[in-house]
Order: sequence, then C-alpha cells, then structure tokens
Amino acid sequence: MNSPTLKPASGYILKTPLVFFTALLSSLLLFAFPVSAQTNSPEILRFIQQVTASDLVEGATSYGPLDTSAPVVPVLNGEELLGYAFITSDFVGTTGYSGKPIHVMVAIDLEGKLLRAELVKHSEPIVLIGIPDAKIKALTASYSGLDIVAEVAAGGEGHDLNIISGATVTIMIIDDSIVRSSIKVARIFGLGGLSSQIANSGPTYELDMQNANIADWMTLSGDGSVRRLTLDVGQINTAFAETGDEKAMARPDPGPDDDTYIDMQVALVSLPAIGLSLLGEAEFSNLQEWLEEGEQAILVMGRGRYSFKGSGYVRGGVFDRIQLIQGDTSVRFRDKQHRRLGGLAIEGAPTFTELDLFKIPADAGVDPTQPWRLQLLVQRSVGAIEKRFITFNLGYKVPPQFLLPLASDSAPVLVDSISDDSAARTALWQRIWRDKKIEIGILVVMLTILTGVFFFQVQATRHARAFYWFRMGFLVVTLVFLGWSQNAQLSIVNLMALGASINSGFTWDTFLLDPLVFILWVSVAVTLLFWGRGGYCGWLCPFGALQELTNQIARFFKVPQWTLPWGLHERLWPVKYIIFLGLFGLTMVSISLAEHFAEVEPFKTTIILKFARAWPFVLFATIVLGAGLFIERFYCRYLCPLGAALAMPGRMRMFDWLKRYKECGSPCQTCANDCFVQAIHPTGEINPNECLSCLNCQVLYQDDNRCPVRIMKKKKREKLAQSTAHSGAAMDRMINNSTTKKETKNV
Repeated sequence: MNSPTLKPASGYILKTPLVFFTALLSSLLLFAFPVSAQTNSPEILRFIQQVTASDLVEGATSYGPLDTSAPVVPVLNGEELLGYAFITSDFVGTTGYSGKPIHVMVAIDLEGKLLRAELVKHSEPIVLIGIPDAKIKALTASYSGLDIVAEVAAGGEGHDLNIISGATVTIMIIDDSIVRSSIKVARIFGLGGLSSQIANSGPTYELDMQNANIADWMTLSGDGSVRRLTLDVGQINTAFAETGDEKAMARPDPGPDDDTYIDMQVALVSLPAIGLSLLGEAEFSNLQEWLEEGEQAILVMGRGRYSFKGSGYVRGGVFDRIQLIQGDTSVRFRDKQHRRLGGLAIEGAPTFTELDLFKIPADAGVDPTQPWRLQLLVQRSVGAIEKRFITFNLGYKVPPQFLLPLASDSAPVLVDSISDDSAARTALWQRIWRDKKIEIGILVVMLTILTGVFFFQVQATRHARAFYWFRMGFLVVTLVFLGWSQNAQLSIVNLMALGASINSGFTWDTFLLDPLVFILWVSVAVTLLFWGRGGYCGWLCPFGALQELTNQIARFFKVPQWTLPWGLHERLWPVKYIIFLGLFGLTMVSISLAEHFAEVEPFKTTIILKFARAWPFVLFATIVLGAGLFIERFYCRYLCPLGAALAMPGRMRMFDWLKRYKECGSPCQTCANDCFVQAIHPTGEINPNECLSCLNCQVLYQDDNRCPVRIMKKKKREKLAQSTAHSGAAMDRMINNSTTKKETKNV
C-alpha cells in the first residue's frame, strides 16, 4: 500500500501558521495582562517593614540606614555590625515561572557566610497551589551557613542543590538568585576577603609605561618593586605540625631549622622601570615581543631546597605549585605562558637557581594596578603515592610611583548590568541542559520515533496487534519517564506564565530552565502545523497516557464501557472550551485567581505530586480517573482546557494525513464506532479538534477482516480468483476431452 497522500487541510489557507499563532497568542495575552507601572525603589525598603531584624538574624536589634552605594541595610546588635541584609531581586533577575520576581531576603555576615535566607514573596503557581509553601521556605532557610567565599572559589557550584519534585524551575531560580546576589554583596563590601568594590571605588589607576628609570637591586627590594617570601625548614615543619596530620608530622624535613627551604621573590617585569632594571634592555625587548596587547608578565625567582616549579612538571602541563590570585580571580600558568631566564642584568642581586618568566593573559581578569598575591603550594610525601599540602602567600602591590591616576567621570557600578545578569541566567540554563543530556536524548528519540510513525503511518499500522503493543509501550514511557520521573507535564498554567512573562518583559531564560518542558512545547508548535493537537494529547501527555492505560486495565477486567449518545457527546464537547475561556477571562481580573481555578487540571495531583496532596485534590483526580474507566479519555474529551487551547490553533494544520474511503460514514460506521474518543462524525468526517491521532482508524483502514470496504474488496478478489480458477478448470477439461477424442479416432 502506498504512503498517504498529503492534502492541504480543507477550508484553511495559511502560509505561516506558526508565526500567525504566535502573534495571535501574544496579542491575546498582552490584552489579558495589562502592563503595570514599574518602581525604582529598592525592594529592601519594603521588606524591612515586614521582617524585623530579630526575626531575620538571631541577636539582632535593628537595621541601619540604607547604604548609599548599594540597596543593602546593615544588621545591628546595638551599635555592633553583625552583617548586611538585602533582597535578591535588587541585585539579580529573579523572574519565576509566574512571570513575576521571587523575593528572597538574605543576611550575610562579615566573613561572607549567610546568616539567614527567607522567602518573603513570590507568585509561583506550583508553590501557591501544588506544593506547601512551608516546604519551599524550609528549603530556602537551609541556605543558612552557606560560605559565599567557597562558592566564589567553586564558581557558584560549591554546594549540593536539593530539588523539590514539581518545582524544579522555582528552586533553580531561588538557588541562583541567592548565590549570585550574595556574591555581589560580598564583593561590594569586601566580605570574607573578597575584592572590595567599595575600596576600589575611589581613584583608579593605570601603569606608568613611560617611566624607564633604571634602579639597583637594593632600591627595587626596598620600595616593593621586588617582593620576597622566605621560608626555612623549621617554619615548614611547624606549619605541617599545626595541621594536626600525624602522617605529615611523622615525616619532617631533615636538616637544621634555619636552613633555607625556599627563598621566592617576584616582580612585575612588564612594567618598564622594573623590567629594564632586572632584565636589561635586550631581554626586555624580547619580553615585549613575546607579550601581546593587554598581557602582563611576572618574574619569579627562587633558591633553596624546594622548587616553585617542581620536578614533576612536563611540557604541555600546568605549573601546579604556584598560582596568581587577585580577589576571586585565580590564574594558573601553563608551559605556553612560561619562559626560562638565563640571568639577571641588575647589579647586586643574589644568585638564584630558578629564574622564570610567566605571562598573565589579557582575559584573565587581573588588574595589575590592584594588589595580588602569588600562592605557593608546599607538598610533603607521606606514603608511596600519598601527599599532604599547605599553602603560603607572597603578596604584591605595584609601588605608587609607577601608577598614574585616572579621572572617573561616573560613579562606580556596584550591581552588574542587565547584560551581565542575562549572561549569568543563560549560563544557568545551559548548565541545566548539560546536566540533563541523557533525559533530553531520550525525549529526542521519542519525538523522532513518533514523527517517523506519523510520516509512515501506513507501514506502521499495517499489523494491528504489533501497533497496539507499540502504542501501549510508548504510553508507558510517556507516563513513567516524562510524567512521574521528569515531571514534564504541560499545563494551561504554562500559557499563563507566558502571558505574565510578556507583561514583565519576555525572556527565554525562565522557560529554558526546564529543558524537557521547553522541548515539548516546541514539538507542540510544530505538530500543530501538521497533525493538530493529537501529536501531544494522544501520545506525549502523561495524564492522557495514565487515562488510557487505566482504561485498558479496566477493559482487561471486563469493566463495562459506556458510549454516550452522539447528541449528548457532541453537546459536551464545548465544555472544555468554556473552561478555557473562563480561565482566560479570570486572568484579566486576577492571575493568581486564575491559577487557583486552573486546578481543574488534575495534572499536578496525579503526575507531578503523585497524589501527595490534600484530600479534595486527590478526590477530584480520583473521580476524573474513575470516570475514565467507563468512558475512555473522559477528561480529554470534555474537560481539558489545555486540549481546548491546542485544538483552536490546531485547526490551522496544513495537511489531512488520515486516509479515508468514500464509503466511510455512508454507509460504513466501523471507524466511528471504534474511535475511543468518538472524534468521527456519523457522516464519516474526522473532527480535528477532537482527534488524538491514535491512528486506530488507519489500522482499520488496512484490516481485511474488520473494514467493510476491505472485506468487500477481498470478497471480490476471492470471487474473481474462484471464477478464474473455474474457467481455467473448464478450459482444461475441454482440452483434455478434445485430446481424448483425437486419440480415439486415430485408434
């Protein structure tokens, strides 16, 4: 049998249905969600009226005045400063799935550790309705004690993230906003030793690249152009002893305590006055050729029994014993950033066993005019392959005579720009997508298989029993994997969130935080063009799968199936459209009210929360599923507002894929009687608003034992074959008789 011929859907001429649908939906939602005025007043001023200092931080007595440099208030115990309080939405984007900000009040102490995090206001529908608010607040409060300095070192991923089932997007936004806003505040005030933006908000400087005055070793050592770290054997043994590690203490370095362990010195030689003095004119010229624009170079000099490079270094690797640190930025040097130096050109310098140049990349984020330190990692073997480590820091600051002040025409930027915040949120959803690679792959495979079935439906539906078990298996995967495992259940609330997002300034970030839901919505937009709502409702909706599977179980146990009279069935169709329009109208009055009435969808109860809800919700879901045991897909047929929302644009599909005979409906009613959602009119037409693309009618279309048209054709073929066989037999008899007569005559 040939593949189905694609015909444009009758009655619809649309060149770009997806664009039209998007524009129409956006216009309706913009009308439903009027733009509200925005306020520039810091949120912290509002919430300190609601949350007292003593409620936020134990032992606090009051808040101080709003800081002039950032939307932060001090937390005080009398006159003692305990830390700072702020609202996350004052620093980073916190727009949730509702399209509104999630406000978390955070208190951070002077060491960069969180004293308290409290969820003070949100509009997330899954939290307002499906998940107890106390559960989200308890998770938010668990951030108390989080070390922000450690978070900076770990790139914002230094803690385990606890996800509450059904609220993945909300929790990810809360976590991201707490960590990023806390890092910003810690940086602004220099908490926990992080670089202080307030300290750097005074005059800024640039290096004096015109100063080429030559100085001697004594001068450079005296004014800080060359900085030194000297450690003897006794200091190293004492440092390891203070760690309390018995294995490290049991293997002290041998020799007198005053023996030099390492004498390490460092200088910024890309600065002409220092570089020319130490390297000489020829070597400094070579250095300038080696460095590219924006790059700096340091000279590290060492002597003693311990090497700052180490014997384990191999070409192509990393110098693991030293790193340059400035604030929360660290630079490790590779072989391509390294050159050996034969000797020093300056007079009076001591003799060093190691002289090495290291390049600081231009994109490393290091400001050479600000203080930095070179960290030395000292290691001690305590076993065959086991080692212990301690670190020492050599601080460096360019002498003031080599700095030129820059005039500042604007106030310092304390809070990241919108583009920076957008980049951070982009990095967040990209990290989530990377973590969900396996799940995304499974969903893509499911969509690929389903697309193949739809495109090659004639071949797929040729064997009725095989196709039945394929469909049941696919629905099981939809229910268990997409639904109960990944909570990828689409909802009318998603469309409300889209409308709220358009009102507050649409961005993709929030929707991309849940990759499976996002991919499903994209697939819905595509399938609406080709097959209508059936692609999702019939195959990829976890609640729809739950209804159909439970109905199949009911049929196995001989539960009677009810077929509603066509007149009643047809009049119940509009109920879901009325529900959808009612919810749409409620959004014009109150979005939160509409979200509460959206509980007409039992999706959260059955799929996301797995019946772990208050009894009224469980009772409603049970009644709906119970009705589905007798009337297959009862909810999909008559009550689902999401199905109604998808059915309307679904009528704009470009093709009619389902093959029909001219006898369908008149007189044949086999497909209509066998359609489990009664989507086929008695006259034979398939209602695209109600069709779930189960392809059962295509199975019947090829069934020689059930389809009357196929049966008639089969009988005609058999009758023709029999007639041909009889004619052939008669001809054979005539030939045989003629042959016999001739033989008799000859005899």
